[in-house]
Order: sequence, then C-alpha cells, then structure tokens
Amino acid sequence: MNQHDPFDGEIIDDEPTKIPVNDKRRFNEEGIRDDVKEEAPQKSRLEIELEGKLKTETERREAAEAKLVGVQAKFDEAKSNLEKETADMRARLMKTLEDRSKQGQFNFLTTLLPVLDNLNLAINASEQDSSVDHLRDGVKGTARSFEQALMSVGVEAVPSIGMKFDPEMHEAIDMAEVDAQDDGIVTAEYSRGYRFGDRLLRPARVQVGKGRAQSAGE
Repeated sequence: MNQHDPFDGEIIDDEPTKIPVNDKRRFNEEGIRDDVKEEAPQKSRLEIELEGKLKTETERREAAEAKLVGVQAKFDEAKSNLEKETADMRARLMKTLEDRSKQGQFNFLTTLLPVLDNLNLAINASEQDSSVDHLRDGVKGTARSFEQALMSVGVEAVPSIGMKFDPEMHEAIDMAEVDAQDDGIVTAEYSRGYRFGDRLLRPARVQVGKGRAQSAGE
C-alpha cells in the first residue's frame, strides 16, 4: 500500500512566512523602549508635609514683604508731611518774630518822637529867649523824656553815686581821697550806665573814693 504524501506535487516556499505585527512600540539602539514614560516616584508623607510647610512659609514671607513695603511707603509719606509741616512752622515762626521785632522798633521810635519834639522846642526857645535858665530847663525836659522812652522798652539806669564800686557795672575813670569808711564808694558819675534786662548796655563811668591813710597817733 502506497502512502500518499500530502505535500506531494505542491510547491513549497522556503522563505518563512511573515506574520503582520501591529506593535508600534519603539526601541532605541540599546533595545530599550523609549516610548514608555517613567512613572514619577511617589512622594512620602513627610515630603508632602514639608512642601506644604514651605509653601505656607513662602506665602507668609511674601505677605510680610508686601506689608513692609506698605509700612515704608506710609513712613516716607509721613516723613514728607512732617518736613513740609516743619518748614511751614519755621516760616510762620520767622514771620512772627519779624513782626514782633518790627512792632518793637515801631513802638520804640514812637516813644522817641516826643524827645525830638522837646529838642525842637528847646531850640526854638533859645532863639527867642537867650536866657540860659530856659535853655537849661528845656534840655532837662528833653533828657527826662528820653530816659522815659528808654525805660518804656525795659532799659534801666545803673546806680552809681553812693554805691560800692562794682567792676561789672562801673568803669573807674579816676579816684578821690575820702574818709576811710567811704573807701571803694563811687563819689561821682561822669556818664550814666544802662542795662537791658540781664545784659549791660554800657558801664557807668565813675570816680571812686580812696580812703585816707590814717596818720600815726590817730
């Protein structure tokens, strides 16, 4: 009995049959797939907590910086306003002082006008009356009115005759021999001294007594 070869009479293709493959995966030169994304490593609970704290602290820092900027802006504005206010106050103070000074000068000049009037009266009187007495009386009246004008603005005469010589208030021009008990006492005044408050305008020019030396046997 002859055995039948199922492949008898058929043409057999020696080339291997290619099976279609729909695998679209890509591999690099080393044979490693490069189309697979590596999964991010899972964060631990501690890392998540630290990131949260870092984010919170960052937000706090940014808020503090913003607040600091606002405070600095307010400070600069307040400083500018204060400098402006100080300048205005300084200007007002200077104006007030100038006004007071001018008013003081005005008042003083007003008090001097009667002195000028008295001088003119004395001159007119001397032209009409040659009497020395009338002229003397006019000059005395002028001197009194002038002293009153000085007193009205706070000027005081320095006491001298009969007072103990004071080098702070008196200027000794000469000396006169006097009794021992009058040694150092002002005996004459050549020109009157004046002071304004605590300040000396000028010292009084005076004569000072010098005690006589006692003779032997006295």
